[in-house]
Amino acid sequence: MQETAVIGIGQIKIGEHWDSSLRELAGQAIFAALEDAGTQTVDGLFVGNMLSGTLVRQESIGSLVADWVGLKNQEAYKVEAACGSGAAALHTAIMAVASGELKTALAVGVEKMTETKGPETTSALATAADADYEAFQGVSFVALNALIMQRYMHQYGWQHADFAPFSINAHANAVNNPFARLREPISEQAYQNARMIATPINLLDASPIGDGAAAVVITSSANIFPSAERPIIAITASASATDTLAVHDRSNPLFLQAAYKSALRAYAQAGVERQDIDLFELHDAFSIMSALSLEACGFAEQGQAPRLALDGQLQLNGSIPVTTLGGLKARGHPVGATGIYQIVEVVQQLRGTAGPNQISDARNGMAQNIGGSGATVLTHILQRKA
Repeated sequence: MQETAVIGIGQIKIGEHWDSSLRELAGQAIFAALEDAGTQTVDGLFVGNMLSGTLVRQESIGSLVADWVGLKNQEAYKVEAACGSGAAALHTAIMAVASGELKTALAVGVEKMTETKGPETTSALATAADADYEAFQGVSFVALNALIMQRYMHQYGWQHADFAPFSINAHANAVNNPFARLREPISEQAYQNARMIATPINLLDASPIGDGAAAVVITSSANIFPSAERPIIAITASASATDTLAVHDRSNPLFLQAAYKSALRAYAQAGVERQDIDLFELHDAFSIMSALSLEACGFAEQGQAPRLALDGQLQLNGSIPVTTLGGLKARGHPVGATGIYQIVEVVQQLRGTAGPNQISDARNGMAQNIGGSGATVLTHILQRKA
């Protein structure tokens, strides 16, 4: 299999894009990525999306988007893995290029979520849970995460306030990201006083939804050459794993087995260990997911991830910087697009173009995108080549 590399990235600001359709949002990100890559066409288009059929009443968005951006007659289709759809689309594109089937491919994640009423959007998101044994019982997605967080606090002795640094860090980093939805810093007091959504998860534990799109263009590493202005950003690992869809079917609901397996496979593919990772774009849809991801990937012992946050080890100058441009919590979480936003941000860090949030001498960056409450997890590792 050939090694692949990212040659172009594009993204739009996450928000409420009332005047733009889903195809237009995807197109804006795609055109930006193609311009960044210095090309006008690719051999295949893979669209990460979760909710187009439910919220936009539009499926077949692979051909829809391909037609809109002028990629007619090219291979194009939608890839769905709940909130992990963006990374799944990239994983599919990587397989196509690495196998030699395609020379270049484009993965775009897109979601339009703000033109439907809250209960409709909540019901749509609940389709990422087990329809028979979770959603049918009236359990929303936030409620599932609340149950997990409640159990975690009980089992390991943490207080709700101990999770504040996860959100504070994300918001602090989003201040310098022009594409982020929430660019305001928050305080510990604001975190503790935030409105409760589903005990113990409050408003500042949860990531905001939004309309958004991000895209990456990839090709074989053998097709490109490094320069002083732009190093090669190789994709050294792309690993996927699954767990049970329903949380109650897991032997340990406080351990993300799919995240663990996906990360192990990614470390092996890239030939690195966790201590070689310079930054980690984790899936902080809720603060409890930050903790579970850090533990599953080996950055903290089980039940001890909040200590990393409390000690400042997740900040830009910490031992393992996370959510370096705001993460899901502050950048925003347009679910099907999130995995691609993570990759775009890793590329920015490895290129050295992350501005005030730049991680010093970043060489290995990891992104982990979670579908459902841990049912599908994809981990990518990218490396800056000299």
